[in-house]
Amino acid sequence: MAAHDDSLWDPSKSSVFSGFYKLTLEERRRRVAAVLGLSAEEAGALTGEQGLTDEVANAMVENALGRFSLPLGLGLHLKVNGRDYVVPMVIEEPSVIAAVSFAAKLVAGVGGFQAEADEALMIGQLQVARYGDPWQAVERLHAAKEELLTLARGFLPHLTQRGGGMRELEVRVLPAPEGPEHEPLLVVHLVVDTLEAMGANLVNTLAENMAPHVERITGGRVYLRILSNLADRRLARARCALPEAVLEDFGLPGEDIAEGIVQASRFAQADPYRAATHNKGVMNGIDAVAIATGQDWRAIEAGAHAYAARAGQYGPLSRWKRDGGVLWGELELPLALGTVGGPLKVHPGVQVALRVLGSPKARELACVFAAVGLAQNLAALRALGSVGIQKGHMALHARSVAVSAGARPEAVEALAALLVTEGEVRVERAQEFLTEERVAVGAGEAPTLASLKPPGGE
Repeated sequence: MAAHDDSLWDPSKSSVFSGFYKLTLEERRRRVAAVLGLSAEEAGALTGEQGLTDEVANAMVENALGRFSLPLGLGLHLKVNGRDYVVPMVIEEPSVIAAVSFAAKLVAGVGGFQAEADEALMIGQLQVARYGDPWQAVERLHAAKEELLTLARGFLPHLTQRGGGMRELEVRVLPAPEGPEHEPLLVVHLVVDTLEAMGANLVNTLAENMAPHVERITGGRVYLRILSNLADRRLARARCALPEAVLEDFGLPGEDIAEGIVQASRFAQADPYRAATHNKGVMNGIDAVAIATGQDWRAIEAGAHAYAARAGQYGPLSRWKRDGGVLWGELELPLALGTVGGPLKVHPGVQVALRVLGSPKARELACVFAAVGLAQNLAALRALGSVGIQKGHMALHARSVAVSAGARPEAVEALAALLVTEGEVRVERAQEFLTEERVAVGAGEAPTLASLKPPGGE
């Protein structure tokens, strides 16, 4: 695990974020910059004011036209392995950051999350065809294994010198998808420790370099030579335990909330239709941190969902159970993350986001990701198993609706509260309130909740 700068990462400083959501945007920016010791330039990169330039954007993608913005917020109160984290999250859905912060605070109050991550082992695949007898080809590959391992290490000298590089070579024979009368698929796996890199470029380059040697040994032809995004040698796990009493909410005892969470977990284990939505909730949190920190979130998604189907039926990435008055939760998924390379070097906002996290190494970063995913899942199941997901979600969604309806910034909270109270969180209804009260958009005094109440309202 990476060492943190104790001057910035004193756990006692987490209290400075108390009531953070009540501050104005500018107040939040000032507080974050002060607490985390960010320079004006770093703060500007984090908020987007001095973020990605046209020149950098043009170098990052083909046919660049400009830049596209999404909200960046902070997940708060996350404690993992005894350390407090402030978590940058980029997402458009209004309830996600609030949910992960709430659940993280709940778990932090009883000790926080425990998490661990495997070494950064990635798999490169070489698909061999037209090789003749499959078992003779397998024998030839096994006989040449040490030669191939030596060649592979030679293609990754710098990675090998740093303690990573080629770890293992495996050979697989897969049934032909067309049926037993067709040639089986011969697949060679190159298992590589990519250390701090996500590893796609490293593994793909190695696979390309190794292809001619595999062809020479098997007498066949290598077609695909590319990494696998099912990074099942690179798993991360997070766990938490909450006394059921601390779950009391919504006018319900903690035991009832815990039972609702467990029943939701059972549902996901039994039904792929439910499991897909269950895992989407987990990935709400993980994807948001992945985007903020410049990770390949598409690869993370692909690996997570493939891993969820490893038993032959798609299932949940997390599970919950009750035992002895305690609610236990655990999450496991593949997480191919990097702290070097790609957009991490060129995107200024990504660089500062990683600094906000304490500049962790890849395995520590995976622990944070897993804890965020489990926190997000806890928040969702807590609501689903009791009062339903819409109560909290719609309260946050109402703010977006108020903005869409044309409310001035000072009126947004008041109008959103009214929409939730009435139970009609729709742009059309918000516009009706604005019209009925003759509120001029962009002019005059901002309306209050009292002035926006409908005739006869309480």
